[in-house]
Amino acid sequence: MMDMNTLSIESLDQEGRGVAHHDGKVVFVEGGLPGEEVVASVYRKKPSFELATLNRVVRESAARQRPPCSYFGRCGGCSLQHADLRTQVAGKQRVLEDNLRHLGKVMPDVIFPAIHGLSWGYRRRARLTARHVAKKGGMLVGFHEKRSSYVADMTSCEVLPPELSALLPELRRLIGSLSIYQRVPQVEVALGDAAAVLVFRLLDPLTDRDEALLRDFADAHGIHAYVQRGGPETAVPFHPATAADLYYELPEFGVQIAFEPTDFTQVNHAVNRVLVRRAVGLLEPQPGERVADMFCGLGNFSLPIARSGASVLGIEGTRTLVARAEANASRNGLAAVTRFMTADLFKTSADTLAALGDFDRMLIDPPRDGAAELVKSIGDNGPRRIVYVSCNPATLARDAGILVHAAGYTLSGAGIVNMFPHTAHVESIAVFDRR
Repeated sequence: MMDMNTLSIESLDQEGRGVAHHDGKVVFVEGGLPGEEVVASVYRKKPSFELATLNRVVRESAARQRPPCSYFGRCGGCSLQHADLRTQVAGKQRVLEDNLRHLGKVMPDVIFPAIHGLSWGYRRRARLTARHVAKKGGMLVGFHEKRSSYVADMTSCEVLPPELSALLPELRRLIGSLSIYQRVPQVEVALGDAAAVLVFRLLDPLTDRDEALLRDFADAHGIHAYVQRGGPETAVPFHPATAADLYYELPEFGVQIAFEPTDFTQVNHAVNRVLVRRAVGLLEPQPGERVADMFCGLGNFSLPIARSGASVLGIEGTRTLVARAEANASRNGLAAVTRFMTADLFKTSADTLAALGDFDRMLIDPPRDGAAELVKSIGDNGPRRIVYVSCNPATLARDAGILVHAAGYTLSGAGIVNMFPHTAHVESIAVFDRR
């Protein structure tokens, strides 16, 4: 039997849970909001903390709202639909500041205003799980349930664009009608500015009838169907047989970024536009300067930086992404002022960084593991300004500590980017200057 306690919620943690204290322990309450008094049931006990679920709100926060999605609480895709956007952003800002203070032992001179954008219908990339569950009526297609590997029984999604949300029931019917319905575990969604792609992961070959059904589905809904028989690199067009023209625009810089359906791109294109604008504005590249774009990907920041007249060197870990970035530079008439190369930035040393030459400015946009080896390698001749775009406040804080305490930089400013509204995911941007 679970223990029930009356608790006062003090703040939100980095998972979007309410934080309370009881009998000398921290209690994390799913569904609790700051300022509320709640009755919660503890479902897991540890020596220094407990995990609990909300049973009843005794004193409600003015920030509490009715979740628009009827699947909220069961589907694990969102964790904060019960909180208004102001509270979500404030909680994420606090997570960023707490990480900088406690892990990096630094604080920014300035807190930047949060970057906002679409809060519903924003998710232009998604990986949906497909599974046949007889006791739930057949085929399910959607995100996993909260704290579970089960698939949520859902027929719509408020954070997917409406045209993709409307396809969820149709996908259930399509996959359920295939002869290999138990061997289609995943559908990846990729939506560009001019095309929509669904990538069907196949563990067995399609039959002739299956192929006809998939072609009819693609034609009826105006999407490009791809099939993937192995890793992401095996995704190929099925119908239409020609590749989709997938791209997103950064109109402020006159740039189009082309991508393949399994490439990494930001899920929220509207917020990405604002993020790129701010990153380039903070970096302040000047004509004739030399700028490094570390973890450059497809050129999301490289090409807008190059529009300033600066010379840009983009570095990425795989040759495939470097080739995409080169193609995007050519597509946008920027090949003459950009160069891209393959290197493992997780193994950067002072010697390998020095071999690239001096840079006036640097942009760093690493994955969740951060860029510890890279920032450790920056010496006295390092760039006078660094803009760091992060998807993990803990590794940003660690790397900020290195830049400030070991490399002689000042953390001039930092702020959050609400790339994933209604989730606890914290993206952020920080600026470092030489003292």
